[in-house]
Amino acid sequence: MQYLLDTVTVVRHFSNSGRIGREAASILNAIEERDDLFMISVVSLMEIMYLAERNRIAINLQDTLNRIEGSSKYLIINLSAEILCVAETIEFYELHDRLILATTRWLDIPILSGDSKFENIPGIHVIWD
Repeated sequence: MQYLLDTVTVVRHFSNSGRIGREAASILNAIEERDDLFMISVVSLMEIMYLAERNRIAINLQDTLNRIEGSSKYLIINLSAEILCVAETIEFYELHDRLILATTRWLDIPILSGDSKFENIPGIHVIWD
């Protein structure tokens, strides 16, 4: 199975800090036993860089990239014109989240996210609790 990880999920998963919902944690904790692939949007990497520079999270961009590149279980998804066209059809107040939502819809895969507002977006399957 393939999943997109939102930014908060990446930060909590890689830094082993903060709460991850029961169902999402079950998927992430079985990473070595399952044949899953976890997609991470380049937008999440941008957010991690920004938050780390402001000392708001416990990981930084380089640590995150090292973790991604050190495992075949993670794949970075770049922004594309196709994803931007999907984003144009999504009404969401925050640009970074809108692009992440567009990515999960474009890939047609579930997103592991604790953001309850994501569940109100048509065509988005959110996994958390």
